[in-house]
Amino acid sequence: MNAQSIRLYGTAEPSREQRVLPAGPISATLENGALRWIRIGEAEAIRAIAFLIRDRNWSTANPEISDLSIDESGGGFKVSFTARCPTIDGDFVWRGTFAGSPDGTLRLEGVGSPESDTFQTGRTGFVILHPLAGFVGGKVTVEHVDGSKETSRVPEEIIPDQPFLLVRAMTHEPMRGVKAEIRMEGDSWETEDHRNWTDASFKTYCRPLALPYPYPIGRGEEVRHTVTLTFTGKLPAKPAGAPGPVTVKLGATSGRMPAGGLGVLPEDAKAAGKAAPLVAEAGVKHLNCRIDMRAKGWEKALPEYAKLAKATGAGVVLEIVIPGTGTPAAELGAAAKAVRAAKLKPAAVMVTPALDLKSYPPGTPFPEGVPTYEAIAAAARKSFRGVRIGGGMLSNFTELNRKRPPKKVFDFISHATSGLVHAADDRSVMETLEAVGYIIHSTKALIGRTPYRIGPSHIGNSFNPYGASVTPNPDGVRVTMARVEPRHRGLFGAAWHLGYLAQAAKGGVEAVTMAAPVGAFGIAYAKQKYAQPWFDGAKGAKVYPLYHVIRGLAAAAGAKRVEASASDGERVATVAWKKGRTTHVFVANLRAVPVEVKLRGLPKGKASLMMLDDASFEAAARDPAFGDTTAPFAGTTVTLAPFAVARVDVTA
Repeated sequence: MNAQSIRLYGTAEPSREQRVLPAGPISATLENGALRWIRIGEAEAIRAIAFLIRDRNWSTANPEISDLSIDESGGGFKVSFTARCPTIDGDFVWRGTFAGSPDGTLRLEGVGSPESDTFQTGRTGFVILHPLAGFVGGKVTVEHVDGSKETSRVPEEIIPDQPFLLVRAMTHEPMRGVKAEIRMEGDSWETEDHRNWTDASFKTYCRPLALPYPYPIGRGEEVRHTVTLTFTGKLPAKPAGAPGPVTVKLGATSGRMPAGGLGVLPEDAKAAGKAAPLVAEAGVKHLNCRIDMRAKGWEKALPEYAKLAKATGAGVVLEIVIPGTGTPAAELGAAAKAVRAAKLKPAAVMVTPALDLKSYPPGTPFPEGVPTYEAIAAAARKSFRGVRIGGGMLSNFTELNRKRPPKKVFDFISHATSGLVHAADDRSVMETLEAVGYIIHSTKALIGRTPYRIGPSHIGNSFNPYGASVTPNPDGVRVTMARVEPRHRGLFGAAWHLGYLAQAAKGGVEAVTMAAPVGAFGIAYAKQKYAQPWFDGAKGAKVYPLYHVIRGLAAAAGAKRVEASASDGERVATVAWKKGRTTHVFVANLRAVPVEVKLRGLPKGKASLMMLDDASFEAAARDPAFGDTTAPFAGTTVTLAPFAVARVDVTA
């Protein structure tokens, strides 16, 4: 049992091995059969090139790599391997051959076929991820499959449909004076704005979404794709070296900190009541409590929600899924009657029709008979008089962006996000934080001055808008589209939540709901039925590391936000606020290697430091008030261990 892995990631499953491969002026990282973070000098040109197999529920198969050969002679590299990709419909096996030339040219070939006659896939083949920095807002030239070319700009705001269709090649400028062309052969590709799903990229993928899916590939039927990346212009002599310290700068106060809350699902309502003292200690301002009127006995959760609200002092935002088989007025009337019978007094109500829990890709018509936003708002106001009425989606921003709410109809707009839709490796999950700021900016552009709330948002998925179900994860490992997500409970989860809440604060969001009292998204420790324990040696554990982030940020609600920025936001997240005479600065290491953080702009005064890391893990697990444990702090530099979270408090 790897105790440190449990503390960092919540699982003993090893992290993926990475190997940096240089080829002349570029470098690429080989990880689990994919080339990632392809850099030219200091600029990231391509975030990833990977041959992916997604099953009929859109879960991405984790490849099992064998026969790996790596040759780094002659100023370049050659890589070959076999990848076996298990899915619910059988295995798909493909052979990869990747080559990097001394001039920086990359050529990747993938050839494979399924071993089952019943293989169904949502997508199979090469996928290219384009980074946000150096790509968003820049010019791109697209060569289409018919040979025609067009030049346009990559959109700043997130668009719901595909910006580029029928793609053969794309050219952009990752750094001044250098152009990068990526060319795909073997199918027709198109590009979507991956930020819709909180991915930090644009994605160019094969097989247009306009074609039916899932689709079959017969046993022995060959899929053969090639991708070539070439660079032209004034190329640097070699790739960039290792990054140095990160500087965090503090500025003036600007706006207010958002209110923080937790989400509660019906199946966890009773257990959440047992954790009420810990929830009260966390100081969250609201609880998003859900009922699904399609379920038998949906009313039973309401009295539990009322008890939980009374025990914690938190306001209830009641999320109601209506079946849509009757009128909104009739269904919400029945919900309101049950709410009154349970003596529950929600501070706000948000309603969504059941059909809106599913996703409808561009070009797919919305089902008939779904009530309009206006009809839902009118019925909710009649049934829940004097209560704030929210609109939007209980699913991801993706669905909100595809079905945009009208302005001046709701008292607030909300949506959720998930960090596990397309990839489950550590780096991809942490990179989703880069997209949160874009999502906030794009949503505010859609809704105007309407107040904006986010959540419940998690690394894992509370449900699957894109398939029949979430991915089972009985062993608690890294897998896409899963509700059970081990890293949520490790230091990784604490750092990720800090990064997310920092983005929400910077974006001026009214409130953000993350995690839950108990269950798959819980902040309170509970024994889990998995192959390995979440904590190794943490006897008397009461809370997970993210508890201290949730508690720390909950105390900041309504305080003056202090502008805080990191010189490298991909490695360090930061958020700061001022309450009375004290300035509080949170910083989190978003990487699995230590990082030195230099703090600039700290006010003069008595300073103290709270450190949540591998060394303090067990003490933090046992003590819900661990966040109040500080030591005197002198100087302006903090060294953060992997996924460590620190808070500096300075009282003037």
